[in-house]
Amino acid sequence: MKQVKILVLSKRKIKRNLFIIITSLLGSYLLISLYFINHFFFNTEINGINVSLKAHKNLPILISNFIKNYELLLIERYGETELITSHDIKMQYNQASLSQISLKQNPFIWISSLFNNEHYYIKDLYVYNNVSFNNKINSLKCLNQDIVEPRNVDFIYLDGKYKILEEVYGNKVNKDHLIKVIKKHIGEGRQSLDLNLMGCYDNPKYTISSKKTSKTINNLNKYVSTKITYLFGKDKELLDGSTIHQWLSINDDLEIIISEEKVAAYIRTLSKKYDTVGIMKEFQTSTGKNVELQGGLYGWKIDRDSERKALVNHIKNGDLIEREPFYLQKAFSREDNEIGDTYIEINISKQYLWFYKDGKLLSQGPVVTGNPNRGNATVLGVYMVNYKQKEATLRGPGYEAKVKYWMPFFGNIGLHDAPWRSSFGRDIYLRNGTHGCVNAPLYLAKTIFENIDEGTPVIVYKE
Repeated sequence: MKQVKILVLSKRKIKRNLFIIITSLLGSYLLISLYFINHFFFNTEINGINVSLKAHKNLPILISNFIKNYELLLIERYGETELITSHDIKMQYNQASLSQISLKQNPFIWISSLFNNEHYYIKDLYVYNNVSFNNKINSLKCLNQDIVEPRNVDFIYLDGKYKILEEVYGNKVNKDHLIKVIKKHIGEGRQSLDLNLMGCYDNPKYTISSKKTSKTINNLNKYVSTKITYLFGKDKELLDGSTIHQWLSINDDLEIIISEEKVAAYIRTLSKKYDTVGIMKEFQTSTGKNVELQGGLYGWKIDRDSERKALVNHIKNGDLIEREPFYLQKAFSREDNEIGDTYIEINISKQYLWFYKDGKLLSQGPVVTGNPNRGNATVLGVYMVNYKQKEATLRGPGYEAKVKYWMPFFGNIGLHDAPWRSSFGRDIYLRNGTHGCVNAPLYLAKTIFENIDEGTPVIVYKE
């Protein structure tokens, strides 16, 4: 019983002591709360001014002292610094704004300020003279130094491949943005401004770490890895990165531009070197004489437009290939005079025609060609059969003629039979020649028609 009584007394004492402690703590808390009715909490800041535990009534003095000593440190690129002081811009505080201060600090929750910062911003608390402000801004060294423009990451071709050149950040300040940021910092009472961190410089759009940079360098090296071996009979032309890189440029968005003009110029050089239409060709006639054939439409001719488009695609694909270029027309051979061993040979001087197929004389005979005395001489040079047509009607100024075998080789000039003629050869062409066509006996025209293919060379010459 005695032990039970002692235990009950002990519990009562503990409760009483606990009540006293709680009451004391609560009383102390309430007393402190009374203090914060007219004082700022711990860790309280207004527009950059530390007013922690300061009396509300002293705020004007605190603001005045802050403005008196205010300096904004500008931290510039490459380690340079500058100051903007309250004196420079004739800074003051707006007394009218003090009446707008509405603090939301509940004095009974002051304890929360021990763990949290209380930052307040009063709009237009600080004012300054605009003329003085602009004069100070315009005098900043960062706006009056020698400007180094920013430059994107770049690329250089060395030893057969492209390498990256790092970007240049430069020191060009965006004045409008700088003014905006400075005003914001002054308004908030901040005392340092890192121009770089606040984006006050014009910076390169793409840097060495940009994803676009990686994509561009990979494509550049793919393009210059291209190797195209052009085949021109026994001759070859190699196109590789040593030439291709001269055609490449990079725009401001790191897009690769292939100069179509330079590609076209390259193809023109191939044309000048390997196109053979109209160039002089040596030819041994059926009579054993050697003649020089000038002019005509026969020969190799590159299709420049198609080849330009194809070449650009090859470069974009990084192709490694051997190929012939696209041609508008081809000759039968790249060897010797390119005529090959299947052709029609017309000797204007002798008014005679020979037709060879696969090196064998298949047919021959006299013909009548254009009348030179009337300005209708048959064209000289090397041509080719454009097509062949059976049962054709030929029309021209003042005439219309039906023929069985029509084989044009230069516009409306061609080889055909002439049923209205009873004789061929000799000097008929000087008196009763054609308008430019080559008239042949029916047997000769028929044999040629039945054995000739489109594109077969037609050789017209004088001895």
